Amino acid sequence: MTGGPLPCPQNNPFIDTLGLELWGSGDGQAELRIDLQPGHLNSWQVAHGGLLMTLLDVAMAHAARSAAPGAGAGGGAADAAPGLVTVEMKTSFMRPAEGRLRALGTLLHRTATMAFTEGRVLDESGRLCAHATGTFKFLRALPTGGRQAKTLQATAPPVAPEPP
Repeated sequence: MTGGPLPCPQNNPFIDTLGLELWGSGDGQAELRIDLQPGHLNSWQVAHGGLLMTLLDVAMAHAARSAAPGAGAGGGAADAAPGLVTVEMKTSFMRPAEGRLRALGTLLHRTATMAFTEGRVLDESGRLCAHATGTFKFLRALPTGGRQAKTLQATAPPVAPEPP
């Protein structure tokens, strides 16, 4: 998966705030990248474990979504791709993560309602920093305790400014 960052198919302000970049998604695979910034570091001055877990979660979710019925080839069809939520995730940390990181997600198995995935975070030298497995549930809407269900928010297309 090469080229450059792609637009994320769903609007996720948390992911945008962290600066995660989607570099590829399709056929049960996904790649995200991030250049670590001071706000991403822990007191040891390496990537915070929560950031690594978020990278893994998002990479695995994109991998799961990319192979779902309705997901476009190459991960493009945001309007047809289903929503999903993380049901379970197990993470192991192997070494401190520094510099530019890549998160690779892979779909291992899926059913009509569930996806089973794994993810890896690699440093600039290709060394494994963290590994995870995750289980995701496909949803059409998120139930919200008696309130109206929340639907998945696709990224809105850019709005052209009106002429003066």
